[in-house]
Amino acid sequence: MSPQERLTDALYGLGWSTVKKLPEPAAVRLGQTVADLAWKKRGKGVRRLESNYARVVPDAGPERLAELSRAGMRSYLRYWMESFRLPAWSEERIRTGFEPKDVHHLTDGIASDRGVILALPHMANWDLAGAWVTTKLETPFTTVAERLKPESLYDRFVAYREGLGMEVLPHSGGTAFGTLARRLRDGGLVCLVAERDLSASGVEVSFFGDTATMPAGPALLAQQTGALLLPVTLWYDDSPVMQGRVHPPIEVPPSGTRPEKTSVMTQALADAFASGIADHPEDWHMLQRLWRADLDPARPGPGGTA
Repeated sequence: MSPQERLTDALYGLGWSTVKKLPEPAAVRLGQTVADLAWKKRGKGVRRLESNYARVVPDAGPERLAELSRAGMRSYLRYWMESFRLPAWSEERIRTGFEPKDVHHLTDGIASDRGVILALPHMANWDLAGAWVTTKLETPFTTVAERLKPESLYDRFVAYREGLGMEVLPHSGGTAFGTLARRLRDGGLVCLVAERDLSASGVEVSFFGDTATMPAGPALLAQQTGALLLPVTLWYDDSPVMQGRVHPPIEVPPSGTRPEKTSVMTQALADAFASGIADHPEDWHMLQRLWRADLDPARPGPGGTA
């Protein structure tokens, strides 16, 4: 393990061991302070966040983009403060900490026993949404986690999410898809953060007017298992309660090849994500490159590259 990896692991360990013991108002203040310091420093992540917001809000000038990126960093740090504290939250705090709209799409799907896939972008606090599902709805689910470096940090995240009632599979290794399909065929629930493609086999979609690549997994799982595919978007307001919406199901097209069906369904997923992100851009925590033009150094996107 390199010195940088040891430091990263130690900082996350400190967060889970110390931040969860803070009173909530103190944790909120700490998160805002750290966010503002990071925003003023304007490092690579902040510049990329601002560049991504330039695509989401194309008519925003520099002042508006700066406001958005500051709000975005505060939202991002709220996610971390909540996540560090979630293991210490009471069941009642979790049950009342999230108020999703149109949740009947999810509860009806669970009751149908056909299997349900929830697909989310990196908005607000997807871990809190997951804890609400396992606690309020008393429904366990399976998810996939990116293998982080160092390995000890990945192990921390797996232990954290398993402690919230989730089954966590590694993204790499090639066995996750088969396990997810089995869970769905058994009538289970699968939750996937799904707007950033981590493979070389993603699906091209139009996203805020330009080409991006998103994972094929949610659409392929729905086709292969007959499970319901539900987009979900999340956001914060000025209260301690996270907000969200379960969007209507994305249906499998009645005709076409598997790649054609996958393309149509993944585009519909991207459109649902875009609607939620456009309404609450500051709660989309995308500090990495996403669009094809930004991944290709020869074609810099709005705001340049970071």
